Amino acid sequence: MKFKRLNAIVTGGASGLGLAVTQRIIAAGGTVTMLDLDSEHCADELTLFGEHAHFIATDVISEPAVDAALKQAHALMGEIQLVVNCAGIAPSQRVLARDGLISNTEFQRVIDINLNGSFNVCRAAVNLMQHNTPAGKDGERGVLINTASIAAFEGQIGQAAYAASKGGIASMTLPLAREFARLGVRVMSIAPGIFETPMFDQLPQEARAALAANTPYPKRLGHPDEFAALVQHIVENPMLNGSTIRLDGALRMGQK
Repeated sequence: MKFKRLNAIVTGGASGLGLAVTQRIIAAGGTVTMLDLDSEHCADELTLFGEHAHFIATDVISEPAVDAALKQAHALMGEIQLVVNCAGIAPSQRVLARDGLISNTEFQRVIDINLNGSFNVCRAAVNLMQHNTPAGKDGERGVLINTASIAAFEGQIGQAAYAASKGGIASMTLPLAREFARLGVRVMSIAPGIFETPMFDQLPQEARAALAANTPYPKRLGHPDEFAALVQHIVENPMLNGSTIRLDGALRMGQK
């Protein structure tokens, strides 16, 4: 599938990895509808992107809200060829904390936003993509890209909920790809390592330097545009389907 002039949905598209994806799609002549709850940041980005971007306030946990948002995005843009799920949270909380046990409610919230939210968007998107006009010699109708994490494979202490949610994203990639193959819709996941995103803005410089030093090469945090570049390559390479790609500079969490 060609990356130019795509119509795309990007969840969490107003900051971090999602914003980098949004910027790259628009730079290639595409149009993006951002699904997010951060209306303030989205308003700032809409001013910069003009007619090439739309914003629909959406709680990805809510199946009816996601269904309605995708239908609205389809009405605004026409056929949707690409969905990139970047919305998510990354809390760190031990099961046996000093102030007591983690509650099931807190665990479930992470699963709901990261895993169920991504599934809700994929579900609504493929329902629309199946009616797209087939493109190219392979008759491709769309691409779904979810954001996992290297924590899916090497979760750390305090990441039980987060690792479970991202592991679920990695695990559902292949069965979704197999199911949607007959429609000409591909499914991929990206498992980033440690990237320069807003969640790291509050870390002291010493902590940031320590994280960067633990990455074999390059010894730095990842840049959001490197994530967006991989999104573009996945779109353009039709043989990428049903897999999770690590994007981590060879980092293995917990290594000495």
